[in-house]
Formats: sequence, structure tokens, C-alpha cells
Amino acid sequence: MLELRPNCEHCNIALPPDAANARICSFECTFCAACAEGLLQDVCPNCGGGFVPRPVRPRRDWKNGNYLGKHPARTEPKLRPVDLAAHAALVQAVSGIPPQER
Repeated sequence: MLELRPNCEHCNIALPPDAANARICSFECTFCAACAEGLLQDVCPNCGGGFVPRPVRPRRDWKNGNYLGKHPARTEPKLRPVDLAAHAALVQAVSGIPPQER
């Protein structure tokens, strides 16, 4: 189950569970859309994969207890500012390779 991390790992902007601007990679590294799509150029600095919009967990119990109230989002922030020089080298290494082929 996704942790729904509460912040962008780079810029520390708040990303509440219903944030439409939250982006994650397949390892659930979490960044805001501005960092993921702009600064990071759709390359996760931790794994080299791409980003997708993070799903929103329902607030209401529509079925079988699968909702935010029973499965709350993580509250502890995870902050790992990106080393932009190292990331530039990673972006260069994967440039031209679509995320699904990396």
C-alpha cells in the first residue's frame, strides 16, 4: 500500500493525501510536479525511472474499509534534496530513453 508521503523529497513542499501535484516513481520516491517535471526532467534521482501522478486514496469508505481513515497517509516527512550536479549526469545518461525502457 502506498505511504502517501507528505512532502516533496527535494523542495519540501507539502503534498497532502489529495494533492493533484504529487508525482511518484515505482519505488514511491515522492516529488511535486514542479520538481519532477521541471528540475528533474522526469528522471527519478534515486532510481533513474520516470514519474507518474500519485493516486489519491478515497476519503470515504466506499467499499470494504479501503479508505484514508482506516489506512492513513504517512505523516513523517522524507527530505532528500537532490544533488543537482550528480543528477545532471544521470539525466544525460538516460536522455532519449523513455521511462518504460530504462
